[in-house]
Amino acid sequence: MKELSIFIDESGDFGEYDYHSPYYIITMVFHDQKNSLTNELQNLENDLTAIGFSKHCIHNGPLIRGEAEYRYVDISLRRKIFNTMVSFVRRTDILYHCFFIEKKHISNEIEAIGKLSKKISFFIQEHYTLFFKYDIIKIYYDNGQIEVTRILSSVFHAHLSNVEFRKVIPSDYRLFQAADMLCTFQLLMLKKENNALSKSEVIFLGPGNRDFNKNYKKPLMSKSL
Repeated sequence: MKELSIFIDESGDFGEYDYHSPYYIITMVFHDQKNSLTNELQNLENDLTAIGFSKHCIHNGPLIRGEAEYRYVDISLRRKIFNTMVSFVRRTDILYHCFFIEKKHISNEIEAIGKLSKKISFFIQEHYTLFFKYDIIKIYYDNGQIEVTRILSSVFHAHLSNVEFRKVIPSDYRLFQAADMLCTFQLLMLKKENNALSKSEVIFLGPGNRDFNKNYKKPLMSKSL
C-alpha cells in the first residue's frame, strides 16, 4: 500500500492584524512512507546528543528568540540546535510547501479562512497527479488551532477520498518539528524581505544576506514543492 504522510504546523493567529504577527502561515511536510528515514533520524539524534540535547523536542521560534526553555541557553548553542534541524531537512527525502497570507490585507477571520482554504485547494488541484499515486494519505496535525483543523478537514475531504487524520504530540514526531522549523523559516524570510526582523532575530541570523542565503535559504528552498 502506497502511503503519503503530511505533517502540518502553523504560525500566527486569526486575530486582528498586529505588526508583531503580520502573517498567518500553514506549512506542510510531505513524506513518502516507502522512503526510510531511519538513518537520518539516528543522525539527528546523534547530533543533538553531541551538544547535550538528547531526545529534545525543538521549538524553533522560542529557540531563535531565546525565549521559554531557551532563555538561558547561549546563542552559539541555540544556533547549533537550529542547524541540526536544518541539516536533517537537507539530507532527508522529504518535500514541503508553505501557504501564507498577510493579515493587514484581511478584514476578518472568515476572509482569512477563505483565502487559506483557496490556496490549499488550488495546490491540491495542481498536484492531483502526486496525490493520486497513493492509496492512503495520512495528515498529522496537533489540532493547535480549531480554524486550521476545519480548513484541513474541509479542503482535503472535498478533493480526496483516501485521507485520514491523526492528532500528533509534537515531541513524538521529528517531521512535525521539521514542519515547525520550516514554518518559522518562512516567517523569517517574509520578515527579512520587509526589513521587519526583530532585534533578537537579527542577532541570531546575522545582519547580512550572504550567510542567510547560503546556510538557510538556498538549501531549504531546494526542498520546496
